Amino acid sequence: MRTDIPHLVSEHRECDELLHRAENALNDGQLTEALVLLNRFSDMLNRHLLEEEQDWFPAFEKQTGMTSGPTMVMRTEHADIRDMAAQASSAANAGQMEEALAAIDTLNVLLQQHNVKEENILYPMLERVLGAKAEGSACCGGCTCSG
Repeated sequence: MRTDIPHLVSEHRECDELLHRAENALNDGQLTEALVLLNRFSDMLNRHLLEEEQDWFPAFEKQTGMTSGPTMVMRTEHADIRDMAAQASSAANAGQMEEALAAIDTLNVLLQQHNVKEENILYPMLERVLGAKAEGSACCGGCTCSG
């Protein structure tokens, strides 16, 4: 596991870029390219969400005792994002371009709203609570990493 917040923000941008490229490919009628990009997007998105859910959120919850606060909200949003990403991929795999584009539009909105909350609210909280970990030095001891 990476131990710094900036890489989480960077992954948001990389996911956004892959999804944008997939959307452009669909708009251009390049279904094969769109499917490749959607698969890359899904892989990166799932790795990112799992890292937050399995490493960062539990460490934060252990340090603060808050299990029904911001991390619970983010987990709920992660489920919505996963569902919409699956709908987009499913529609694209079925050759349903309009449905895939509609799902991507909704997914873009969900991701933008979610990322703003994480980057402006949750990540600063993680940095404050998990200070040493967020700065990339010694592990905070509240997670399952080997640092």
